[in-house]
Amino acid sequence: MAGQLQLAFVNFKKDSYIIVEGKQNADHFFIIRQGKVLISKDVEVVEEEGGNILGPGDFFGVVATMSAHSHIETARALTDVTLISVAKDQYGQLIQNNTPVAMKIILQFSKRMRYLDDALTRLTLKNTGDSDATHLFKVGEYYAKQSQYNQAYYAYHQYIKYCPRGENMQLVRERMAKIGPYARITKFDYKPEEFNRSYPANAMIFAEGEPGDELYIIQKGSVKITKIVDNNEVLLAVLKTGDIFGEMSLLESKPRAASAVAYEDCVVLAVNRVNFARMISTQPQIIARLTTLLSERIWFIYKQLANTLITDPLGRMYDALLIQLEKDRVPLSSAGYTFDFGPKELLNMVGLTQSDGALVLRKLLENQKIRVIQEKINVSDISEVVKQTEYFRKMQKIEKSRHGSGRPAL
Repeated sequence: MAGQLQLAFVNFKKDSYIIVEGKQNADHFFIIRQGKVLISKDVEVVEEEGGNILGPGDFFGVVATMSAHSHIETARALTDVTLISVAKDQYGQLIQNNTPVAMKIILQFSKRMRYLDDALTRLTLKNTGDSDATHLFKVGEYYAKQSQYNQAYYAYHQYIKYCPRGENMQLVRERMAKIGPYARITKFDYKPEEFNRSYPANAMIFAEGEPGDELYIIQKGSVKITKIVDNNEVLLAVLKTGDIFGEMSLLESKPRAASAVAYEDCVVLAVNRVNFARMISTQPQIIARLTTLLSERIWFIYKQLANTLITDPLGRMYDALLIQLEKDRVPLSSAGYTFDFGPKELLNMVGLTQSDGALVLRKLLENQKIRVIQEKINVSDISEVVKQTEYFRKMQKIEKSRHGSGRPAL
């Protein structure tokens, strides 16, 4: 039986600051009981969907509290307010005692992630991917041209499944017949009761544009999340054991916004809608984990959005490396570190094509403290990344003060 949940009520006077952007070690988040709160950011890259003024029933501070990162926003009382303060270690009990609150947080976070991901794609690549099953043809075409036949075959197969009257049907069948002998074909369709699934490296788990009604928990190995936009593969994340992915399609009943590919041999646990509804009440630790992961992704994508404001592409590269260090919780006092991605993925992160980014990448690697070892970026002195990032961020602030805010909010 769920334990007694003791929640604290706190009051703030009008114009009081409740949380401050950049503050570390957040251990509480807040649910508004009465009054209004204004949310703002030092770098307002995109307007928040739904606005920045919160009222009763809304919540804030969850991202920093559940991800254990610094606050990404400042909250100020617009009126006298009464708030419910929830400690991080109380979240499991909150789920058991008040499932609707937990679901509201998860659903809003999922919606927020999709909105922010679209905004980031528009800013970095000036476009956004299609969101229906016809996009599967473009995904297959991209991977076929890259000679990545496992992914191409999967995307073509799903196109046939979900677009039986598609205009590219004949072409897709011809493509599949041609690349079939070179593709490592894995199982495409699973029964609902087949929860444990194994995928070899480079196998596609799902493709952007296809319908989805399952989320996945990685039991072993790693998975990369990618997106094809303007004939470029954008690396969104590399997920490891214990991570959850695919939740947005399950929660929102919308097509997959990105593709999931086995980065190495992996085993995943599939959770459908029926099992997810059961898990909310019976396994609050899984729901708490999902909230934590969504919080971490939102924190990360806000950092990526701020990265787009740095006009110098070399500065964006250094900034992207520092964001990854913070994301991976690598102590900045550490001597060295090897990232789990290489130069190609770094270019994708900062929105540069291989041709446009070649010269910038060369400049980065002129720094003797940065090398590529076995196709992974290695930094021998982390303080060098911190120093270079601070320099470029400072230069950007000076440029902003000279020319105004620059880019308008989307």
